[in-house]
Amino acid sequence: MVAYDIWAAIASNPSLAALAGVQMRSSRFFFPCPIEHLPAHYHKMQEIKQSGVQGFTRSPDSIHKHSIDPRYGAVDAYEHLALVIDTDRCMEWLMLLVQSKGAKIHTETIMNDLFSQEQELLNRFSADIIINCTGLSARSVAGDKTCYPLRGALIRVINDGKDFPKVESSLAITADAAQDNEIVFIVPRNDDILLIGGVAQPGKWDLDLTLDSPEIQRMRSRAEAFLPSLKHARIDPECPIAQGLRPAREKNIRVERELRTRTVAVHGEPTEEPSRIIHDYGHGGSGWSLSFGCAADVAILAQDVLHNLPASRMKIQEKAMVKDIRVPALSDQRVRSGQIWARL
Repeated sequence: MVAYDIWAAIASNPSLAALAGVQMRSSRFFFPCPIEHLPAHYHKMQEIKQSGVQGFTRSPDSIHKHSIDPRYGAVDAYEHLALVIDTDRCMEWLMLLVQSKGAKIHTETIMNDLFSQEQELLNRFSADIIINCTGLSARSVAGDKTCYPLRGALIRVINDGKDFPKVESSLAITADAAQDNEIVFIVPRNDDILLIGGVAQPGKWDLDLTLDSPEIQRMRSRAEAFLPSLKHARIDPECPIAQGLRPAREKNIRVERELRTRTVAVHGEPTEEPSRIIHDYGHGGSGWSLSFGCAADVAILAQDVLHNLPASRMKIQEKAMVKDIRVPALSDQRVRSGQIWARL
């Protein structure tokens, strides 16, 4: 909920929301039977209700309201407010934000084990800490062979209300609840584009999908069976398909200090010195959802590095390490300059 609360605070400020490309919109999740008959989904729904997420309600009436085809088998649903982020615009805003705080951007390619290059990089950039956020490249840079690509693709259609009633809410049915065990999700962007998905293909590295690819055709057919008005949708001529590789990891997200140490001489005696590398990768398709929470964990680990504390193995915790991160109200001057503060 750390990232959810911060993105929601950004979305609540109209000027800042426009700069960052962030909105809160209703998201609806549909099921083929009463949710109580699906223990995992019922448990998840209860967690969502208790989490503090905004706008939660059980809403089976939304099946008829949104013209979901009853033959698709949806009989129950719930909804809550979720973030819709124009990622292109938000990345641009985030870049301006870090630069406004004094960050300097340097681009180069780092190959092979980062640990073996640590001291040279620290010296060259006069740095105290290296934070590894290399995604799939962590296979090489961190020597982590549990990282793998999770190929995804979306169809982009025009959502201006001319060809079908404009979709204003996200609509989804998860793979394990769907008739054919394949996900359906329909997400309006902040512009007049509707995203139709989706696929998740582990181990696929090539970005060679087209509208004629069998998995893309199945994806479109599922969406049209679920929401028949999409049969009239026009494909976005500028970008018909968005596809990419989600940087997944077999074990879990890794937010952890480098555990290897190096031997150095202190007063003539060999001493094990902890690494000054912090790893933050393996987020799969949840990078935006976990962004501020993971960043807060990294900030805590950075303090450990600066105090020369020994590294410890990451532990999976039920609650976030940082409980009080909030975005204060921003003046117009701060909004225009792209500045925002998160309090730890």
